[in-house]
Amino acid sequence: MAGIPSSSRPTMADVGRTAGVSPTTVSLILNNRDAKISAATRKRVLAAIEELDYRPNRAAQGLRLGKTSTIGFLTDEIAIQPFSGPMIAGIHDLIWEQRSLLLMVNTTRNQSRLTAAVEDLLDRQVDALIFAAMGTRLVEFPPIPANVPALLVNAYTADDSIPAILPDELAGGRAAIEHVLSLGHRRIAFLAGREPAWATRARVKGYLEGLQAAGLDPAKNPIYFGNYRIDSGYELTMQAMQKRHRPTALLLGNDQMAAGAYLALARMGLQIPDDVSVVGYDDEPLAADLAPALTTVRIPFYEMGRLAAQHTLDQTIDQLPRRSYEACTIVHRSSTNPPRDE
Repeated sequence: MAGIPSSSRPTMADVGRTAGVSPTTVSLILNNRDAKISAATRKRVLAAIEELDYRPNRAAQGLRLGKTSTIGFLTDEIAIQPFSGPMIAGIHDLIWEQRSLLLMVNTTRNQSRLTAAVEDLLDRQVDALIFAAMGTRLVEFPPIPANVPALLVNAYTADDSIPAILPDELAGGRAAIEHVLSLGHRRIAFLAGREPAWATRARVKGYLEGLQAAGLDPAKNPIYFGNYRIDSGYELTMQAMQKRHRPTALLLGNDQMAAGAYLALARMGLQIPDDVSVVGYDDEPLAADLAPALTTVRIPFYEMGRLAAQHTLDQTIDQLPRRSYEACTIVHRSSTNPPRDE
């Protein structure tokens, strides 16, 4: 590395001297604005970069371009929940492809920590902020400067002041009921999650719409509310299957509750799907590991994350509607069949 002290970090000027070109030419090549530069010159510059082990000074680039190529990513509990990892991957994958970085903070639903994290990320001059929630919910987002774009994923504000990307839970609830209806089931029970939850309310609405479209009486296809946990799925299944005209299909609030339903049905000596069809919700890894593999509704976490990253990088957040919805779709596996007696 002739002419460069061993303790010094190589500069763009050093690369230019080694390749016999100006620093401006080096900059054009590094920023893919080299259409008018010959292939031979480009090859020399790239060889000089490799020889000198040159790395661009991101801080200097940020000052010059007015951006830092970093995105502030705030979560509530997503970073510690395994099945929502695809949302993080969706955001990270695209941002990495664009040579940008995420600065992530897990706020654990602590409002003061969220406020402090937003302030800290703003102090670090992030180009934009993305907030993602574990379960779709209302959030109170701290005030931010008008020149910093912000986007919510799986969350929304009371006044819709920040654009939000949400799962279409109403369509997901309707997809679940339409799936078992298409198989011929007419005695169905929906063992839902927590009644106040935004997702539960939307899924119940989709379920009722599907029943009404098929001309079925909702009173004869009851809804039970649980807590999204295995024990709840077990208890509600035992309750629903005690009816004189017991259901031939069970729709569960999530895959955890579906696992509870599997245990209850096994205790009752009933086979899935020969005696009872079961549909879950979420499509977490557990769903494919159950025996039989669970038919479920998939929440598009990866797509939601990637879409958020795309709009952030393209600087098109301001073109989004206040709420955008991504489709929740059925994943067909082995836990549903036509009913035996219908």
